[in-house]
Amino acid sequence: MDKLSGNNATVVNSSLQKWSFNDRGSYQHLDPGELRVLVPAILGVICVLGVACNLTAMVILFSSAHKGKLSLINSLIFNLMFADGLVLVFTVPFRAASYSKASWTLGWVVCKTADWFLQSCMAAKSFTVAVMAKTCYRYVSNPTKQVSIHMGSILVVLVFIWLSACSVTIPHWLFATLQRGMHGLLCVLVVPPQARDFMSVYVKAYPLGVYCAPLSFALMFFWKAYGQCQRRSSKTQNLRTQIRSRRLTLMLFSLTVALAILWLPQWVVWIWERHLAEREFEGAPSLLPSPPLLLTLSAQLLTFSLSLINPLIVLSLSEEFREGYRGLWRRLTLRKQLPPKPKPRPHNPTSLQSPCPRPETSGQLRGERSPRSTSSQDPCREARSEQGAGREADMGSLKDGIVLPDVEQFWHERETGAHLEENDPVPWEHQEKEEKK
Repeated sequence: MDKLSGNNATVVNSSLQKWSFNDRGSYQHLDPGELRVLVPAILGVICVLGVACNLTAMVILFSSAHKGKLSLINSLIFNLMFADGLVLVFTVPFRAASYSKASWTLGWVVCKTADWFLQSCMAAKSFTVAVMAKTCYRYVSNPTKQVSIHMGSILVVLVFIWLSACSVTIPHWLFATLQRGMHGLLCVLVVPPQARDFMSVYVKAYPLGVYCAPLSFALMFFWKAYGQCQRRSSKTQNLRTQIRSRRLTLMLFSLTVALAILWLPQWVVWIWERHLAEREFEGAPSLLPSPPLLLTLSAQLLTFSLSLINPLIVLSLSEEFREGYRGLWRRLTLRKQLPPKPKPRPHNPTSLQSPCPRPETSGQLRGERSPRSTSSQDPCREARSEQGAGREADMGSLKDGIVLPDVEQFWHERETGAHLEENDPVPWEHQEKEEKK
């Protein structure tokens, strides 16, 4: 291959008979007029916001595990956020730096490991989603079953995911190297002749094993889990569990759909470039041009934006995460203060006693209302004897210091005689006084 398709650099390696191409899906050097400032700025915004969101989600998950809410699904979500955080911290800054320079200036070690590290993290996310779908289906099938899982079992699952992800991406580390081009050093993938047959099979099997198979497996189990959630139950407890299961399925399914959609353009560019490189090495004419620069950059940005969208999906669709986020925000912004003890007000009584009606001052009224005198005193005695609901109501009213305005106005007008006859609540008293006069 004499010329790198779609790139501004030429690598003379036809005498070596090696399959070589600049991995535009990994590091694309832009011309000064081609978004050299804008693309690194967008990557910087994605990096800062994504790290903040992923860190918040991981703190909430760690706090839930510390409180005893340890589950395999939460551990897998934590692993997904952890992989997103690794991509944002250790890949995006190097990618932004490579876009802002005309040649590769980050050294041989970064060139050797950068693309392998990114592919490993993306493969780990894909495998995590597949295991998550299977776990969600098992939970939805029998949500009332209490499943006890130990930390050792969770660690075994996570270690297996990461070992598998790092193993299937070894060719990206093995064949990456630096070569000198027209504008300086370039980070390229060079396949020696003895490994050409292996690489021809690998470029076809790798997308199937990392993208197609895990996501198809996940979508199949999420479809089954959604079917289980549609079955209604007559018991109230089962209905609540069903609602919780449906929300969990929706959140995990949204994570899977986001991964499938936002990662798809990157796979289109990846397969496109490798197909062109293989055709050019074989000397056969290619019917396809090189991938457009806009498609390549869009695929890059969508892949990295996935690390920002995943924690936002989790924080928006999970009630547990929203509550944890509110609690975390309160702990960060507010100081812990004990609620102040209520101080006794000046008009509050010192002892709790049931209110009793005022005694009558007129002796004649006492004689006429003697049959009801006992009934007027009975409420006091009954209020003292009944210490149940009546006393609780009195405690609430006395603690608040509430004085009913209607009762106070009634006694005030009755003592002063300032009320009108048409509004007199006890007209018989005044009629008796007028007859005496």
